[in-house]
Amino acid sequence: MPTTQQLQDFTQQVRRDIVRMVHAVNSGHPGGSLGCAEFFTCLYQEIMDYSTDFTMDGTNEDLFFLSNGHISPVYYSVLAHSGFFPVAELATFRKLDSRLQGHPTTHEALPGIRIASGSLGQGMSVAIGAAEAKKLNGDDKIVYSLHGDGELQEGQIWEAAMYASAKKVDNLISTVDLNEKQIDGSTDEVLPMGSLKAKFEAFGWDVVEIKKGNNVEAILNGMADAKSCTGKGKPVCVLLYTEMGNGVDFMMHTHAWHGKAPNDEQLASALAQNPETLGDY
Repeated sequence: MPTTQQLQDFTQQVRRDIVRMVHAVNSGHPGGSLGCAEFFTCLYQEIMDYSTDFTMDGTNEDLFFLSNGHISPVYYSVLAHSGFFPVAELATFRKLDSRLQGHPTTHEALPGIRIASGSLGQGMSVAIGAAEAKKLNGDDKIVYSLHGDGELQEGQIWEAAMYASAKKVDNLISTVDLNEKQIDGSTDEVLPMGSLKAKFEAFGWDVVEIKKGNNVEAILNGMADAKSCTGKGKPVCVLLYTEMGNGVDFMMHTHAWHGKAPNDEQLASALAQNPETLGDY
C-alpha cells in the first residue's frame, strides 16, 4: 500500500505529464485533468482492484468508466504509470495514428480504456449496464464512474440516475468532479443546478461528500466511506470538491484553462511548480 508521500509524488508526476502532453500539441484540456490528478492517482494506486492484464470483460475486477472524456491527459498518465502501457507512449498524445486520442476511444485498443467518451452524459448509463452485468454474473466487484459537474446539465445523466436507484444498482459509485467550472464560465453562470446532494438524494442515491477533493488522504477516506455504502440497495454518488487547474497557480481559480494549452513560458512555470518525481517520458 503506497504512503501518502508516494501518492503525492505520483500525483506531481501526473501533473507534469498533463502540461507537457497538452503543450506539445498545443491542444487538450489541462484544467479538469489537473483538478482530478489526486483522484485518479488514489483510484488506480490504492482504491480499485484491477489487473493490468487488460480484458474488456473485466471479470472479477473493479471497473472504471470516464464519462467526461476530455480530461484524457490525466487518465492516460495514470494508466501508463500504473502499468497498462509504456510511459513513453504519452509522447504520442493527440498525434496522428496515436492510440492516445484527445478523447479516449476503444477502437485504438488502448489497455485500460473501456468506452469512447467524447460525447458527454453517457458514462453513467454504461457504468450501470456494467454493474448490472456483474450482478447477473455473480461478480461482487464495484463499478466506478467519473463525471464533470457541468456534464450533469445533460438529461441522460438524470435518466440514468433514476434508473439506477429504481433497479437498486448498489454496486455503482459515480463520482462528480465538483469544480463549479465549465468551458463557458462557472456552472452557476451557464446553468445553475442547485444542490447536487439534494438532487441525488431525491433520486434515491446515497451521497458522500469529499470536501477536500485535492487531498489524497481525504479522497481515500471518502472513497472508503462510499465503498461501505455499496451493497445496501442504493447506488452511491460521491461529490468531489476540486479546484480546476490544481497544482499550477496560474491555471487555478478560473475556467480559462478548461481547453487551452500553455505556451513555452507557461509550461516552464508549471514544471517548476511540479518537480520531476517518477521520471519524465
